[in-house]
Amino acid sequence: MGGHAYLAVELGTSGDPGAAQHLAAARGVADTGADLVIWADSFVPPEPADPPTLDAVAVAARVAPVVTGVGLVPTVTVTHTEPFHISKAIATLDLVSLGRAGWQVGVSRTEEEARLFGRKAAAPPALLWREAAEAVEVVVRLWDSWEDDAVIRDVATGRYIDRDRLHYIDFVGEFFSVKGPSITPRSPQAHPLVVVRDEPDALPVVARWADVVRIAAPDLAAAHTAREQVRAIVTGAGRDPDAVAVLLDVDPGADGIVEFVIEAVGGGAADGVTLLGAPVPELAARLADRGLRRPVAPDATLRERFGLPRPANHFAGAR
Repeated sequence: MGGHAYLAVELGTSGDPGAAQHLAAARGVADTGADLVIWADSFVPPEPADPPTLDAVAVAARVAPVVTGVGLVPTVTVTHTEPFHISKAIATLDLVSLGRAGWQVGVSRTEEEARLFGRKAAAPPALLWREAAEAVEVVVRLWDSWEDDAVIRDVATGRYIDRDRLHYIDFVGEFFSVKGPSITPRSPQAHPLVVVRDEPDALPVVARWADVVRIAAPDLAAAHTAREQVRAIVTGAGRDPDAVAVLLDVDPGADGIVEFVIEAVGGGAADGVTLLGAPVPELAARLADRGLRRPVAPDATLRERFGLPRPANHFAGAR
């Protein structure tokens, strides 16, 4: 992951229910040269006086065809949401964005949210994140349930797909039992990026599945410690820690933000930052001046931006 200070911006989905506000905000992020925009989301109902909250995946899908050059990462709350639907939604986002999709894994913690669905009660964080780890695994397996060449469009025989290249995943776990396959073809990135916030109970998801990890810290020393902890658990899971970017949450209105980010990345406290609520227009250019940003092709996929290869298909390899 060296040689590039990654820049993310987190936006909300509340406000005017029309598209204009969200398109303008995403375009503003893309114009600064940031690598990705993250949309926060949850099942917490808004207060009566608050503006309406839109679905983050739907906002990202609306943005995708008209805002280019930036990764699109909606938050998806896996609690109360079937992984089959998650896999379909994020694969579709990857298709319509031409390979710029990711998703931030979220969990639903409160009894108020649980009552909205009526299927199960609220659960402690450790159980929620254990369920989340399993949900991510199911999502990834479903992404692999179509091989790359499954769509053949054979006019002569009238066959759209090669059924030998679609696979049951036959997953049975603690929380989910999913037969598959997906109903959505394998997307440009195959596996859109997985973003996870660092917290103690989320470590199983971070260790095995995260491509990007968000940390919060009161100072750079604490950020450095948190980054090293993330790298250690990723290594312990048998993965390359250099293939996982650690981004520090920062306030874009803080004094000296540019120098702070340069110090954070240059000193090894983070691989980049997530700006909370607004981009900093000059930040990417200033980092490039310091040798902390490399050029990125405007049509690069999100995986390519993060120096990650396109994963091989598990089922194709087995076959």
